[in-house]
Amino acid sequence: MKIIILGAGQVGGSLAEHLASEANDITVVDTDGERLRDLGDRLDIRTVQGRASFPTVLRQAGADDADMLVAVTNSDETNMVACQVAHTLFHTPTKIARVREAAYLTRGGLFNNDAIPVDVLISPEQVVTNYIKRLIEHPGALQVIDFAEGKAQLVAVKAYYGGPLVGQQLRQLREHMPNVETRVAAIFRRDRPILPQGDTVIEADDEVFFIAAKANIRAVMSEMRRLDESYKRIVIAGGGQIGERLAEAIESRYQVKIIEMNPARCRHLSDTLDSTVVLQGSASDRDLLLEENIADADIFLALTNDDEANIMSSLLAKRLGAKKVMTIINNPAYVDLIQGGDIDIAISPQLATIGTLLAHVRRGDIVSVHSLRRGAAEAIEAIAHGDAKSSKVIGKAIENIGLPPGTTIGAIIRDEEVIIAHDDTVIETGDHVILFLVDKKHIRDVEKLFHVGLSFF
Repeated sequence: MKIIILGAGQVGGSLAEHLASEANDITVVDTDGERLRDLGDRLDIRTVQGRASFPTVLRQAGADDADMLVAVTNSDETNMVACQVAHTLFHTPTKIARVREAAYLTRGGLFNNDAIPVDVLISPEQVVTNYIKRLIEHPGALQVIDFAEGKAQLVAVKAYYGGPLVGQQLRQLREHMPNVETRVAAIFRRDRPILPQGDTVIEADDEVFFIAAKANIRAVMSEMRRLDESYKRIVIAGGGQIGERLAEAIESRYQVKIIEMNPARCRHLSDTLDSTVVLQGSASDRDLLLEENIADADIFLALTNDDEANIMSSLLAKRLGAKKVMTIINNPAYVDLIQGGDIDIAISPQLATIGTLLAHVRRGDIVSVHSLRRGAAEAIEAIAHGDAKSSKVIGKAIENIGLPPGTTIGAIIRDEEVIIAHDDTVIETGDHVILFLVDKKHIRDVEKLFHVGLSFF
């Protein structure tokens, strides 16, 4: 596939890295020549220096015959104009734009071929807000991913000493919970993936990924670890777009406080939010945190744009007694360094956004793609189309499907029913199939599995 990526920042660079490794024809456009040289030296891609919305630059990048344009520069306006130019002058089939400003997103009818021709809108702030909201709803989870509009969920937990299943074989999960269907999809032990078998023994400190119907998630979590109590008191450091959206989404169910430095922003938050308490000051101010009884906080969320400020305020909040801290980290190199120590969960906006973008770039009918363990593995939701003649999966039992190495099918969502996958489960047309890959180089093989042959048409 011929893809033009506008913007060589962290999202654009990460996307180029993902796609270049899968034999796509990638061109990256940016005004920063040094950044482009760095990408060009590391990856097998073309680079073009120039303004992403200029027709001459897009033509130089190969817009005449590009299959897809992905506009992820730091400017909403540049992204939107680039999509307009690609549509009008080059008839680019698929145009994806990152649009951050809520003022553009709340106006219905703005994005269509008669107005601003954007086929897929990506709002990183909304993606990250939804991600954090799911973590708040599942205390103790390291990662929570929705499939088929939330009917099934994939949850990562760390197995603790004393958990009922720790030290026992996976096949005993069914004996512990005879009325609950679940499947352990992947286990990471000392940073290495293990493909789970029935005789795999769960050890303390294993990171266990399991899938189940949404209603059964807490029951399965209780088998791995002592269940955390539901959160009540939440402190948010940073009243930017993510902080504001998150407070707005959760303030009706939790006691929420926001700490924000900017006085004008504080006034805006006070006017916009209903029951959230807005405090003006620094989240790294020890006296302020003590005055606001940080030791009573169930969770402290550092959501500013400054990685160092987020890390320092999180460490301080934890030292002063906050029960759990989550931190946004924009630099992917920091994420693995800090998660699991005093900071319980590090959230990478880039990884969350990349998953959303990849779902629209993959071949076959791929609904969603999610990075597991900061990109170490992937979970994919694909829809099975066609019939037994035109499809490689329909009408076949899972044990007879030629899955690539290191790939497992965890669950199937059929209409409203969540079916946990077994060897004899047969895939039908229209099924949403949840797959796990511990080796991303086999993604292309998974896409081919879900291609529909021409005989179907």
